[in-house]
Amino acid sequence: MVNGKSPYSAVASNAASAMTSTTAASPLLVVKDLKVYFRGRGGFFVPRSTIRAVDGVSFTIAPGETFGLVGESGCGKSTTARALVGLNHVTAGEIWLRGERIDHLSDSAMLRHRSTIQMIFQDPFASLNPRMTVGQTIGEPMEIFNLYSKRERQGEVVRLMELVGLNPRFLNRYPHEFSGGQRQRVGIARALAVQPKLIVCDEPISALDVSIQAQVINLLMELQQKLGLSYLFIAHDLAVVRHIAHRVGVMYLGRIVETADSATLFSNPKHPYSQALLSAAPLPDPIRERTRQRVVLQGEVPAPDRTYPGCPFADRCPIVEAACRTSPPKLEGTAHQVACFRAS
Repeated sequence: MVNGKSPYSAVASNAASAMTSTTAASPLLVVKDLKVYFRGRGGFFVPRSTIRAVDGVSFTIAPGETFGLVGESGCGKSTTARALVGLNHVTAGEIWLRGERIDHLSDSAMLRHRSTIQMIFQDPFASLNPRMTVGQTIGEPMEIFNLYSKRERQGEVVRLMELVGLNPRFLNRYPHEFSGGQRQRVGIARALAVQPKLIVCDEPISALDVSIQAQVINLLMELQQKLGLSYLFIAHDLAVVRHIAHRVGVMYLGRIVETADSATLFSNPKHPYSQALLSAAPLPDPIRERTRQRVVLQGEVPAPDRTYPGCPFADRCPIVEAACRTSPPKLEGTAHQVACFRAS
């Protein structure tokens, strides 16, 4: 925080105003009732449990839009992201990309869609091959998709490095010779190598120094304006999501409990979990920070291998009622959707 202002205030005055009318266009990505289950450990006379990492998630992303996904660790954000790009097996539900269903495709059939959807990973060091130079890393996707001639690829690698703010003279260096922020820029350049329309950003700044985070956020927003990209942006830092996302979805225990445009969600959250989540985020205004009312949740996040006849948030909800424990609330509404019987 500098002079009482968030370090991300320079990123954009209002991300929602930067998007003209993406919601009116046909969705680029449609996710319907997505479920991703894993088999848990068993033992002697103990059957293996089912881990419901993602349990019925639905959302859409329009061309040129950033959809933010927030929630506690373990709520299923990264599992959702990996399922979209085919890194996690989809148990049930549908994923539609540019009007084509991709959730049931084999690895070979999915290959042609990978030029449309790419991913930026959380750890910029672990996601780069330490035995490949930066130039080889950025150029490899072009070779896989047979883009450009060999000479043209070299020029395209140089162009992408300049686009993400890296000196092209460093294209023969290895990942360990770069800082964390520079390595993440390499990851961004690699994702852009096949000219995607949608980039899944799985906490792309959480492993970076605070001083570098705003630079990477600025870069992503600039690239979105230049290239017309769409983002699924996953982050823990609500200040980042507020500035970069046009719409936001709040996840709890594998389910989305509330979605709205960024300004509406942060000014008027309706789900009790959203209210608690936002009340825990510090405010840059010290007066508002001292006087605001906090929502403190009791208990712990339930185990994902349990089944819940009603709302999975019922055991921690401060306004729970009898119906919450017997019937699961549905995500209802138009622009502002909430999965809560008590939401007004």
